[in-house]
Amino acid sequence: MTVTIEGGQGAAFPFDHRKLAKDVICAAIEEEGFPFEAEVGLLLATLGEIQEINLEQRGLDKPTDVLSFPMIFYRQPGDFSGVGQEGGNFNPDTGEVMLGDIVLCVDKVKEQAKEFGHSEEREYAFLILHSMLHLFGYDHMTEDEAAIMEGKQRKILDQMRILR
Repeated sequence: MTVTIEGGQGAAFPFDHRKLAKDVICAAIEEEGFPFEAEVGLLLATLGEIQEINLEQRGLDKPTDVLSFPMIFYRQPGDFSGVGQEGGNFNPDTGEVMLGDIVLCVDKVKEQAKEFGHSEEREYAFLILHSMLHLFGYDHMTEDEAAIMEGKQRKILDQMRILR
């Protein structure tokens, strides 16, 4: 598994944010049973940077906490049967499946951890995990979809002992 982490020069977290990102991404891949070696990009952004990306990509001129950019289309969330049938899924240099990219706002991690009354570590892990589920095709546009995502998030974070 390859996790490329960029940005975050001013990210002063009270935990090893690189290790935690890799651990969360690995836990999501394992729990979902993704059958290939995978590649994920993580960009740690400022409020201004994520607002600019949000405007460019989604037409929303405001900052957000996390953005997900999946590289694979799934027939159903978590259905990996079609992966590999499209030639563009694999990085020719590494042989790994390119799952996609995550853009995480460092400022929002800190702000939301305070707002929700839990640690920055928990908020950071939650947002990466939430984004990983998007990279596997899950969404939360309906109540049923949201319930599935929330259950998966809770289960994985509980397994990792990253609690509120």
